[in-house]
Amino acid sequence: MRAVVTRVRSASVTIDGEVAGRIGAGLLVLLGVHQDDTEKEALKIADKICGLRIFEDEGGKMNVNPKDAGAEILVISQFTLFADCKSRRPGFSKAARPETAIPLYELVVAQCRERGFSVQTGVFAADMLVASENDGPVTILLDTKEL
Repeated sequence: MRAVVTRVRSASVTIDGEVAGRIGAGLLVLLGVHQDDTEKEALKIADKICGLRIFEDEGGKMNVNPKDAGAEILVISQFTLFADCKSRRPGFSKAARPETAIPLYELVVAQCRERGFSVQTGVFAADMLVASENDGPVTILLDTKEL
């Protein structure tokens, strides 16, 4: 799995003119599922997202985890994180098919909620407009093959 995790002051996702999810200060997570991913990767990436110490302490150091910062989380499915760009037209054959990706995406969301986070989502495979007010900016790339 891959995730682009951005610390935000606010973020939202709109589908067909309707706001599907909105958060205040917290994390915007773009989440991609690889065709070989399993529950193991979903649990690993959820644990990492929920434990990232990327919020500032009183000294201005990134030393505070999302829970202690009172962060909310917005998770958006993003199959394009597994784009193959060897040619000018990206290919997406490494991205998991929906029958694999949806349950793993939902498992990541459920794991974040079980840890006490308020989690908003988009709609899997929908055409979404994602807006964010980046804080920092702080953007972290996670890949379960490297964790």
